[in-house]
Amino acid sequence: MTPPDHVLADVRVPVSLLAAPDRFGGRPEGGFYRGDLLIRQGRAAGMGDWPDLPRIEGRGRILLPVLTDPHVHLDKCHSAHRLPGIGGDLMAAIAAQGRDKARWTETDIRARAERGLAELCAAGVARVRSHIDWGTATDPAAVPMAWTVARDLSRDWSDRIELQLSALIDPPVLADPDLAGPIAARIARDGGVLGSFVSLQPDRAAAIAAAVDLSGRYGLPLDFHVDEGLDPAMNGLALIAEAVLRREHQGPVLCGHASSLANLSGADLGATLEKVAQAGLAVVSLPTTNLYLQSRQTGATPDRRGITRLHELAAAGVTVALGCDNVRDAFFPLGTHDPLAILGLAVPALQLDPPFERWLPLVTTNAARAMGAAPVAIDRAGSADLFLTEATDMADLLAAPARVRLSTLIPV
Repeated sequence: MTPPDHVLADVRVPVSLLAAPDRFGGRPEGGFYRGDLLIRQGRAAGMGDWPDLPRIEGRGRILLPVLTDPHVHLDKCHSAHRLPGIGGDLMAAIAAQGRDKARWTETDIRARAERGLAELCAAGVARVRSHIDWGTATDPAAVPMAWTVARDLSRDWSDRIELQLSALIDPPVLADPDLAGPIAARIARDGGVLGSFVSLQPDRAAAIAAAVDLSGRYGLPLDFHVDEGLDPAMNGLALIAEAVLRREHQGPVLCGHASSLANLSGADLGATLEKVAQAGLAVVSLPTTNLYLQSRQTGATPDRRGITRLHELAAAGVTVALGCDNVRDAFFPLGTHDPLAILGLAVPALQLDPPFERWLPLVTTNAARAMGAAPVAIDRAGSADLFLTEATDMADLLAAPARVRLSTLIPV
């Protein structure tokens, strides 16, 4: 049934989230168009004057498309309260979370993951990718319990949010064709994403090449945790780009963290950025976890940020996005699943200058592209993919908690 036409009266629409801003209409107001938005046959149809149609009063509030988060860990979230004494660097967090994993049950994983999903929905997120560590304590190639639980949750929550699952497979397993082939086939059956944690493993180049080959064979998107550290020997991002270019790979490839890119400058940085852009990689910056874990020195204040070169990547033509990453677990013991709050944190962490509305693609259209999905621009959106916030300016949008910031989904 086609919904009746109506007008969202006096709303602000970010120009950065319009596919064709020159044809949208409305009154320019900074980085927004302000005016009355026509919803025709359930879709946004531009701004103008329609006095005879039913009106929903916007009162100058900001209209957004649904948000996307390309990088969370729903299997680990909300476990920090039972991890006494956590702290330290990435390796310490991995060890602490590994100890906690021994107590995981299906009921426990489901309860914590559903809390995370509820937070995402409350924050206006319609699409999310959660990473799941592959393997068990006794078999690194076995299907983990968390994968099965999350797969079921993706079906149970499908009417509220699209949940993608990305497998984090150890490089030695990926490099072994007898192990990696059946894993990739299983991931493909479950509609998942193939991924790995790429650090300084001696077989990382072989694992990356195998992942690219398996992606082509099974039609799997790729997603790497890569170079999550500041060791100058880390070169995983360049290795991924080289493997993609060498094999002429066409599928979406998302790389999270890329912290060690901060080590490069000048010609070395330019050469890596050129490879990443040519390969069509997307990069997601994860400021909470990287700020918390990187540049750790005992008893000292960190003197490096540990976050990737987002500005330089964007200037090179690379799709860049933001993600919530770890929430209240061993990797980051605070936070909530709220991409707009992450964007607010990114303002000081990545020195994102005003006008802040130009950075909204990092948690909307860019984030969707990074996942290989079609971005939702406001002037092409169905009304079910739009929501009216309670904010009338960007400071309120990025600073207020989600329960205050968000209003209701536009009725269809």
